[in-house]
Amino acid sequence: MRRNWMSFDTQRVARLAMIGLAAASLAACASRPKPAGPAAPTQPAPSEPAPSYPQQAPQSPPNQGPLPGTVQDFVINIGERIYFDTDSYDVRSDAQPTLAAQAQWLNRYPAVRVRIEGNADERGTREYNLALGARRANAVREFLVGQGVSGSRIETLSYGKERPIDAGSSEDSWAKNRNARTAITDGAR
Repeated sequence: MRRNWMSFDTQRVARLAMIGLAAASLAACASRPKPAGPAAPTQPAPSEPAPSYPQQAPQSPPNQGPLPGTVQDFVINIGERIYFDTDSYDVRSDAQPTLAAQAQWLNRYPAVRVRIEGNADERGTREYNLALGARRANAVREFLVGQGVSGSRIETLSYGKERPIDAGSSEDSWAKNRNARTAITDGAR
């Protein structure tokens, strides 16, 4: 019986050695590069035309616009400025959709704080235009607050006629300068 036991152990050791050799052989084959065949010519032979491949410009990722919640998102997708009639601080009906969109955006991003900057055209005294700019900024603020934006997130400032966006002296220039700008001051991404 002892002989069979020895014979069994010897067979077992032999099998384990064979398995180990097979595993080592496979690992060695996997790590060796395949032998290279004959080297391919780098230039086509003179009698063969060069292969033509369609030339494609490198593709850049599609422009997906500004990231949501950024200043650029607000300026480009919502609009930062509305305009007023001469000597008026009443929010015009064509400005209401822009202000409503501003309010929705601000309600979506409650950490954002803004400053409403009231502006006037060059006509009138400095004092008159500062007061008119302040009334315009406050009119925008009240509209936004009426749409659910917390008043504590909104400050107002009047530049009067000190910061024109169009330096001309025509009705078109003046119309551009009679505005209120909603500027993001904090909290945007």
